[in-house]
Amino acid sequence: CYTAPMASTQTETKADRAAQILTATETLLVEKGASALSASAIAKEAGVNKALVFYYWGSLPQLVEAAIEGYYARHKAALAEALEDATDLTRFVDVYFDFMCEHQGFARVVQEQVASRGPYTELVAGHLKALLGWTEERLGALLPSEGPLAARHFQLSFSAAVINYFTYAPIFGQAWGVDPMSKEALEERRAHLHWIVDAWLRSLGE
Repeated sequence: CYTAPMASTQTETKADRAAQILTATETLLVEKGASALSASAIAKEAGVNKALVFYYWGSLPQLVEAAIEGYYARHKAALAEALEDATDLTRFVDVYFDFMCEHQGFARVVQEQVASRGPYTELVAGHLKALLGWTEERLGALLPSEGPLAARHFQLSFSAAVINYFTYAPIFGQAWGVDPMSKEALEERRAHLHWIVDAWLRSLGE
């Protein structure tokens, strides 16, 4: 009797369950931070027995690492799309801003680890270094390799301009009297980022 279809279904079910647990981890990670995570909370969010968290992922650190790895895989894919044409920095602004808008919770996760020297700092640092090298390579024809306009400064400054909006805007929005996550506010921020990049490009021609 041929039983391969049943085995395939079982495999798919296991993969779905593992993905369900990973998704729950990502949700709680961006809501509460890595230091507040627990297997019990993840199991409750995923709607599974706590034992299954360890059955599928081995340990809590392995699960958190998988969530962070997944974020950076999506991050790199977004940058690859943004820099298909390394001379089109307007497109870079739009793609990167949209990505961080969708993943703003992970920006806080990364900042938490770096600021507190948390247990996942080295993992984050490795990915940040890889992204820096990757971005420098693709912007090498457009930006100088050294000096105040070097690609490394561009990446650091532009990342801060994008990410800090999602970190601080919820607080500043109270003083502004606007919802910083409204469509109008986000488009205004996007326009500001375009202005920043245009100013950088003008300075390169001076």
